[in-house]
Amino acid sequence: MSSTHNLIERGRSRIRAVARRRGRQARDFVDETEPEALAVVTVASVSLVAALAGFLLVSALTVVPFATFLVAVAYGWLRHQEVTARVLTLTTTVSTLLILGLIIVFIFLESIPVVRYESATVFGVTVPGLRMFLETRWDAVSDPVRFSMVPMIHGTVMVTVIATAVAAPLGVSAALFLSEIAPPPVREVVKPGVEILAGIPSIVYGFIGFTILSPWASTQFRLTGQGTYLFVGVVVGLMALPTVVSVAEDALSSVPESIKSGSLAVGTTDWQTMTSITLPAAFSGVSAAVLLGVGRAIGETMAATVMLKGVPRLTDPLYNAFYGQETLTSIIARNYGDADGLQMDALFVAGVILFITVLFISIGSQYIEWRMKRQFGGDV
Repeated sequence: MSSTHNLIERGRSRIRAVARRRGRQARDFVDETEPEALAVVTVASVSLVAALAGFLLVSALTVVPFATFLVAVAYGWLRHQEVTARVLTLTTTVSTLLILGLIIVFIFLESIPVVRYESATVFGVTVPGLRMFLETRWDAVSDPVRFSMVPMIHGTVMVTVIATAVAAPLGVSAALFLSEIAPPPVREVVKPGVEILAGIPSIVYGFIGFTILSPWASTQFRLTGQGTYLFVGVVVGLMALPTVVSVAEDALSSVPESIKSGSLAVGTTDWQTMTSITLPAAFSGVSAAVLLGVGRAIGETMAATVMLKGVPRLTDPLYNAFYGQETLTSIIARNYGDADGLQMDALFVAGVILFITVLFISIGSQYIEWRMKRQFGGDV
């Protein structure tokens, strides 16, 4: 109990110290800035806040503060460029964070009605939204209307696991080749070429999968209809490859050359050095690369929407990857145009699940990268 209290007190002390430091910086900025420049950046900041408020209130007068902001920034850029640039970057950063926060609040608020509707009672306690994860039925038409997320979560997990099985070994192998084996001219050509793959629209991958892979799988495996989790996962895994290769190659390249040279000096081969020294030393960065690729696989929409059947139900048996029904992203893309009422709210629940999942994956990858930088003496 006392350790928890001490931890809380240390956290409060750090917050107070940061607040005092920021306060001193703000006072120093006001004291060191010319009055005219201070007036210009104040007008720009206030007008930007007023423009954002007017936008949220859907006011026809929003253009007035926004025009004032543009005029103030233009004047400040001509007369007091350094101060204006400093304040402009700060206000745009704060605006970005505020907009992202409003988006998060919006999707959570929009999901509340269906969460209340799908409440279930367990041991006399009503748990909001619990029925969405206990039942497996999605039906927005027939009574009783149900919006279970279980089939879509199952489909997302199936596609993600298969995509990771494709992207992780191929991506790490390609990164190891580019970092340790390929001559510099080959690396300069191959790495940009791999990264170009990330610029290809996902609908193109989905179209190729729908017109080539799906008919072939349907014929070879005697499937009813098209769309399998197996080939959707393969396509999504190929889409995630550029992310895995790029981040993993950077991690492998960050391993100090002295460690590799020391390994070679004691008589190990190049392959032994790569597998026993370089790869384990860069394991944190390589793991972060794989996690980022997994995040890409979870959030992929168009390829899954084009290739899957679009039936929100579980496969039988659950591990059957030769049929594909629906994922969280594809059900949003397929239904948002016609959905209304509780069905629209249920799509927002799918978005909330995706947001929370990708958020935790991103935090995990950032933490792993931070550990890698600290391990090799980089900036923390």
